Amino acid sequence: MNIPLPKLKALLLYFCNNTDSKFLGKVKLMKLFYFLDFLHVKKYGSPITYDTYVHLEHGPIPSTIKNLVDDSCDDVDNSILSDTIYCENVDNIAMKRIIPKRQFTENDKKLFSKSEFEILEIVCRRFGAQNTKYIEDASHKEAPWLETEPLEIISYTMATRDSDCVVSKEEINLLNEIYSFSH
Repeated sequence: MNIPLPKLKALLLYFCNNTDSKFLGKVKLMKLFYFLDFLHVKKYGSPITYDTYVHLEHGPIPSTIKNLVDDSCDDVDNSILSDTIYCENVDNIAMKRIIPKRQFTENDKKLFSKSEFEILEIVCRRFGAQNTKYIEDASHKEAPWLETEPLEIISYTMATRDSDCVVSKEEINLLNEIYSFSH
């Protein structure tokens, strides 16, 4: 993952403040990140977080972000996200609801490029009011999940196998090389 921590925190806050909180558990949050990165890849050729995605039973997950959110839920006081989110147990449901510690601000918005913020808004409009099963099912219809095996790393170039991708595998590889070289 090559996203600056303030930008990751801003993404978490945006998701928390722009989705229906009764449906925002860890599984849905991971799918929001998946759609954020892969929609940006499909339209612009590069992800936003550059996290490593893995094929799990409930769909693709960003591995580093998942670990950070898990830490936040398990050890809230010592988590690097302790100033951003906390997890709330929900009665009679196995879900841990993700709750923001503050509102998303204009200063947070400045951390994103125009294309990144556009995709962030699209993802929240599409999935914000939907439950976890809906977004999980949507991720299971995408080539990156369909064409990989459990626990396999999902390459961003897999996005080119979906019909809504407007960039080529070569363009994605080139943009990723440029990004890797500059960082």
